[in-house]
Amino acid sequence: MKPSDVGVAVMVAVIWGLAFVASRLALDEFSPALMTALRFAIAAVPCLFVRKPDVSWPLLIAISGTLFLGQFLAQAYGLAHGVPVGLTSVIVQSQALFTIAFAVIAFGEMPTPVQTLGIGIAATGLLMICGTVGYDFSAGAFAVLMISPVSFAIGNLLLRRARDVPMFDLFAWLCLVPPLPLLALALVADGPRPTLDSLIHMSLTGLACMLALGAISTSIAYWLWGRLLRDYTAAQVVPFALLVPFVGAAASTLVFGERFGPLRLAGMLIVVCGIAVMLLSKRPQVLPEIA
Repeated sequence: MKPSDVGVAVMVAVIWGLAFVASRLALDEFSPALMTALRFAIAAVPCLFVRKPDVSWPLLIAISGTLFLGQFLAQAYGLAHGVPVGLTSVIVQSQALFTIAFAVIAFGEMPTPVQTLGIGIAATGLLMICGTVGYDFSAGAFAVLMISPVSFAIGNLLLRRARDVPMFDLFAWLCLVPPLPLLALALVADGPRPTLDSLIHMSLTGLACMLALGAISTSIAYWLWGRLLRDYTAAQVVPFALLVPFVGAAASTLVFGERFGPLRLAGMLIVVCGIAVMLLSKRPQVLPEIA
C-alpha cells in the first residue's frame, strides 16, 4: 500500500474508535433510538445526490436492518445502560467471529484451521468477559449489546448479495432505512414530549457528536474504506480494523477515566488476539467493525 493510503486506513480506524466516545457523549442528551435515528438521518443526505443502486427494496431493507439498525441500536442501548465504552468497542469487533460461524451455517464455508484457532481464542476471551458481567453493568445490558455483533455478522452475509453496485451509493441508500422506524420507536418508548425536548434543547456538544457520527464516522469513513477495498485486497486493508478497539479503549480511558479489572482486560486482549488471527489468515471473509 502507498504510504498515503496507509495513512487513510489508520485515520479511518481512529475515526471509528473515537466514534464510540462520541456515541457515549451523545447518549447524555438522546435516547438510544433517537440518537441512532439522527445518526442515519444525517448519513442519508448523500442519497439525495446518488441513484438508488440496482438492489431490490426487500434486500436493501434486510441489509440495513441488520448491518445498521440492529447493530447500532443494540450498541447504543448497551452504552446507555452502563457497558463501558472500551469494552463495547471490543465486543462489537467480535462480529468477525460470528460472521465466519454464520457463513458455515448459511453457505457451508468451512473456516481454515487458522480461522478455527482464531474463533477458539476469541470465544475464550468472550467467556472471560462474561465472567465480569454484573458488577458495573447488568447482564441484560450485556445481552442486548451482544445483539450488535450478531446483527452485524448477519448484515455482512446479506451484503454479499448486493454485488457489482457502487458501494458509496449502496451505503447512502442503506442509511435511508433506519431513521423513520427508529424515530417511531423513540416516540413510543420515550414519549413525544421527551423526544421533542431532546431535539429542541440539543447542545453544541450533542450537535457536534451527531455530525461526527453521521457525516464523518458513517458517510466519509465508509466511503474512504470502500475506496481502499477497491484499490487493494481485503488482506491488505482489513487488518487495520484491529486498531479500532485499541483506539476506543484508549479514548474511553482518557475521556471517561475507564479502568478495567485484570480478568476483563485479559479477556478484551484475548478477543482482539483471536480476531487478529482470523483477519490475518489467508481467507479474510469479514468486514471490519465501525461505530
